Amino acid sequence: MKEDIFAVERKMMVEKQISARGVKDPRVLDIMRLVPRHEFVPSEYREFAYRDAPLPLSKGQTISQPYIVALMTELLELEGNEKVLEIGTGSGYQAAILAYLANEVHTIERHIDLAEEAKKNIDKLELKNVFVHIGDGSLGLPNEAPFDAIIVTAAAPRVPPELLSQLKEKGRLVIPVGSRGSQFLECWRIVAGVEERESILPVAFVPLVGDQGWQEE
Repeated sequence: MKEDIFAVERKMMVEKQISARGVKDPRVLDIMRLVPRHEFVPSEYREFAYRDAPLPLSKGQTISQPYIVALMTELLELEGNEKVLEIGTGSGYQAAILAYLANEVHTIERHIDLAEEAKKNIDKLELKNVFVHIGDGSLGLPNEAPFDAIIVTAAAPRVPPELLSQLKEKGRLVIPVGSRGSQFLECWRIVAGVEERESILPVAFVPLVGDQGWQEE
């Protein structure tokens, strides 16, 4: 019965928060209806899992607002055969969404406790194509590069050159860029060796801490 209630909430989330704001990719919408977001939030916030807002995690991190998750996923233009890199695993929700839409997902988290919790959450869904790594996400994952798509779920002062260098020709990098308190979501693509940037909309993310991001306060 409880799952049925959550299924209704997910359907309403997609209709009222995501589709209504212009996300159109049917694969993205279907997966947002499917993946149980309530399994990726702390138990004390579970009743708020499908609200139009980010929610707090441990270590000062957050699980992004459902609309932003869907929008960033749509911007990657995934077709199903891609190798994707996610920077900032958090509780694993975004990685789980990507797992249904791509062939292989590598996700990096700098907090060991969060990475372990995310792996447990992902394992509950029996997703075998997600690989959780612990490290400095601003440096990407050179041993697994290149990637068809890279998504960064934390804000950088500028686009890390290391991430651009790990992107395939015509691949897409989606990242929030700006100050610690205010950023713009950007979509980058490399076409014929030239970096192209599109500014999408204003956002507010936790900082990307690392060698090519923000320094720890």
